[in-house]
Amino acid sequence: MQGSHTRHWFMFAALAALWAFFAWREPVFLSSRNLSLLSIELAVTATLALGMLLVLLPGQIDLSAGSGVGLAGAIAAVLITWHGLPAPLALLLATAAAVLVWALMGALIITERVPAFIITLGGLLVFRGLHWLVIRNSTVPVVAGGNQNLYSMLTTAFLPPLAGYLLAACAIAALVLIGQRRRAARQRMGLPVADTERHVIGLIIAAQAIALAVIVANGYRGLPLALVILAAVALLVHLITIHTPFGRYLYAIGGNEEAAVVSGVPVRNAIIGAFALMGVIVALTGFMQTAYAGASTTTIGSLMELDAIAACVIGGTSLRGGRGSVAGVLFGALIMASLLNGMTLMAVSPEAKYIARGAVLTLAVWLDLRVARARTN
Repeated sequence: MQGSHTRHWFMFAALAALWAFFAWREPVFLSSRNLSLLSIELAVTATLALGMLLVLLPGQIDLSAGSGVGLAGAIAAVLITWHGLPAPLALLLATAAAVLVWALMGALIITERVPAFIITLGGLLVFRGLHWLVIRNSTVPVVAGGNQNLYSMLTTAFLPPLAGYLLAACAIAALVLIGQRRRAARQRMGLPVADTERHVIGLIIAAQAIALAVIVANGYRGLPLALVILAAVALLVHLITIHTPFGRYLYAIGGNEEAAVVSGVPVRNAIIGAFALMGVIVALTGFMQTAYAGASTTTIGSLMELDAIAACVIGGTSLRGGRGSVAGVLFGALIMASLLNGMTLMAVSPEAKYIARGAVLTLAVWLDLRVARARTN
C-alpha cells in the first residue's frame, strides 16, 4: 500500500513539474486553446492505453496496436473517400475487421501457446504493410468532397458550454455512485477499504478536476467530443475490469495463471475476449487519430503502441499482469500527452522527441520493476 501511495505522489510531482516547465518555456501551453487541443491528444493516447490495459492485465502485450490504428483509420477513410460509403457504415466495417483480426490473434496466442510478443510483433509489420497498401502510399482525406461527416467530427466537434456542464455533473454523480458501491461491496466481503476522510478527499479532487476541465474547454470552443468519447470508454473499461466476472478473470490470470486454471477461470475465453475488446479500441483510436490528422497517411499510428504501454506502466499497470487501474492509465496517458504536446510547442526536433519518449518508457519500466521487487520483499 505504501508503494502505491509513493507512486501516486511521484506521478503528481512529475506532472506538476512537466506542466511548470512547459508553462515557463511556452506560456501558451496553459492557454484554453492549447489545453483543449491537449485534451484531444490525451483522448487519443488514453483510449488506446485503456485497450492496452485489458491486454496487460492477464500478462499479455500488444505491439501491433499502433500499426492497427493506422490500418483501421485507413480502411474507413478509403471506404468513405474512394468508395462513397456512408461514414457510419465505413466505421462499422473497419471496427468489425479489427475485432475479428484481434480475436484471431488472441486465439492463436492462447491455443498455440505462442508468446504474445512474437504474434503481435508480426502483426506490427503485417498491419503496417497492409496500411500502406490500402492507401496506396498516398494521402486519403477522411471526408469526401470536403463535407463534414461522422468520421471527421470525432476530433473536430465541440459541445456547447451548457452540455459540457451537464455532462460534468453526470460524470461526478457517476463517480460518486460507483465509488460508494465499490466501497460497500468491499466492506460486505470483509476487504480493507480506505478511511472515509481519504475516500471523500479523493472524490472531491476528482470532481474538481472534471469541473476544471470543462471550464477550461468552454474557454475555447467547448468540450471536445473526443474527450466525451474517452470518458465513455474509461467508464466502460472500469465497469468491465472492476464490476464483472470477466474483469476479475483478467486480474486472476495475470496474478497466477496456473492457480486461475485450477480455480476454474476460463483462461482461453478471457484472453480472446481481451484481445477482441482491444480490436474495438484500436479501431476507435484509429478513427480519432486519423480524424485529428485530417487524413490517412503512412505515418498514422507510428509507435503509438509504445506511448500506450508507457501510459499504462507509468499509471501502475504491471507488465507481468495482475495489477492496473483505469485511473492510473488515464494519469499516465496525461503525462505522455503533456510531454508530446509541450515538445511540439517548443518545436523540438523529431529525433529529440523519440529520445524523450524512449527515456520515459525506460524509466516507467524500471519503476515498475522496482515496485514489483518492493512488493516481493
